[in-house]
Amino acid sequence: MRCPFCRGDDSRVVDSREVEDGQAIRRRRSCSACGRRFTTIEELVLSVVKRSGVTEPFSRDKVVTGVRRACQGRPVEEDALQQLAQQVEEAIRSSGIAELPSHEVGLAILGPLRELDEVAYLRFASVYRAYSSVEDFEKEIADLRAARETQRDGEQRDVESGG
Repeated sequence: MRCPFCRGDDSRVVDSREVEDGQAIRRRRSCSACGRRFTTIEELVLSVVKRSGVTEPFSRDKVVTGVRRACQGRPVEEDALQQLAQQVEEAIRSSGIAELPSHEVGLAILGPLRELDEVAYLRFASVYRAYSSVEDFEKEIADLRAARETQRDGEQRDVESGG
């Protein structure tokens, strides 16, 4: 690591700490040449590999843009889109994979989007899962209904047990 004071390229780490909930590492360093101390912040750079093979940095804004299209005309607020993008980024970072296919990013969006708005979820899923027939939609809708019914049953049991 190059010293910002003397431009020397030999420094040693004095202290390391995780910051931003483990998303980055703060390192306190000491320059071997001039003896001055400085701090660096190291972040894992997430890269997305597109279908064309091109690699680009992960972008929350692209997640929001894609989900916003699926939510067009739906009662979904901008804050909810931002929170969804943050959830997706956290899920991807927690996987520990620094470079992932764009298709995986799309799949990581599906879970949070399903919780946010079922219609937007169906729109988005139809693209990412490449639905090719009405039966694909029918199956997904049946799965949504079954999940909703399971959730309702669980909530009912909680109410009955006083929980």
